[in-house]
Amino acid sequence: MSTSMPLAHRARPEQASDFVGLDDLITKYPFLDSENPSSVILWGPPGCGKTTLSAILAKKWELEIFPFNAVLSGLPELRKIIQSASESGGFFNKPSIIFIDEIHRFNKAQQDALLPHVEKGNFILIGATTEYPQTSINRALLSRMQTVELRKLKADEVQNLLEKTIQNFEVSINENLIEKVATWSDGDARRALNYLELLSKMPLEKQTEEAAEKIILAQSRQYDRNNDRHYDVISAFIKSMRGSDPDAAILWLAVMLDGGEDPKFIARRLLIFASEDVGNADPHALTMANSTLQAVSQIGMPEARIILGQTTSYLASTVKSNASYLAINEALAYVRSKSTIEVPAHLKNHGPESKNYKYPHNFPHHFVEQEYTNEKLPQPFYRPTNMGAEKKIAERLSALRKN
Repeated sequence: MSTSMPLAHRARPEQASDFVGLDDLITKYPFLDSENPSSVILWGPPGCGKTTLSAILAKKWELEIFPFNAVLSGLPELRKIIQSASESGGFFNKPSIIFIDEIHRFNKAQQDALLPHVEKGNFILIGATTEYPQTSINRALLSRMQTVELRKLKADEVQNLLEKTIQNFEVSINENLIEKVATWSDGDARRALNYLELLSKMPLEKQTEEAAEKIILAQSRQYDRNNDRHYDVISAFIKSMRGSDPDAAILWLAVMLDGGEDPKFIARRLLIFASEDVGNADPHALTMANSTLQAVSQIGMPEARIILGQTTSYLASTVKSNASYLAINEALAYVRSKSTIEVPAHLKNHGPESKNYKYPHNFPHHFVEQEYTNEKLPQPFYRPTNMGAEKKIAERLSALRKN
């Protein structure tokens, strides 16, 4: 195999005996050891061996395998490979395998296209996913397949894999780093082999623990803009600001920026937060957040980090109120629980009773008592707090209601 190929690809196990944890899998899922092939969903974290296991199963069952990536190809390409696999199976009088990596990326139409073929047994389908199958795979398709859960590798298993690879491929590496690499890989065999290859390209005398840690930790930070990590970090970011912890908020902002998050996405979240969580306690916050979104859209990274940092620290530190957020939610719930809510006649722009409207600016303090809705509300929707500028709003409304 060409040495220009990544080490993780060259070192991929080809024999069942070399696959880490296969005995445990067969004990849990006996059908894997059967001579009769089954359509399977392989579910597990990155680097646990899903693609490798599919190749080993194809070899065990002596079936031709057609690989397909759900990210890189669409429905037209899928139909072509279905046709090729079906024709191949008919020619050899036994089914072929279609292996679909990241099958959870398929939309409903793409998954539906597989369903009749799997049901008829035109080919064996093996799908690999990092997502929970019950929520990411079409239920009708899932019901016709076996689900196999692969676990994350243990540190000692990764270390054994690295040691075999070093021996088999004559990798030049500081032996003191092997255990560290196994630990840093967090159970991901592919990542461990990539780290190993990365370090092996350095002169042996420069392969110090300090240098390795600096390189590998920079490579190992995970941030997937389209996956759970994305949602977890933005959640921590918002909750840190809501909890008035500017240091934690800045930390999560840095995590997002380091991971390549779109700065405009962050700015939009700041704008929402300024209204939802700060509200009228500090009306300046909304103006500041809106200016941030405009500035970030015009400037971009890396300078946008400065503006995002300023606004994040301000919003996290300032007074908070969600009274206006609760008000609109309660009002919407009230409206949706009623039939059409009629406008009082004196508030309409037409009709004989419109002349009965009292123009507040013609009265002392620019206020006059009159009805603005015929609805008998159980309580005010907007209940201002005593926080920041909202305290003055609360005091004014209280004084008006007393009069």
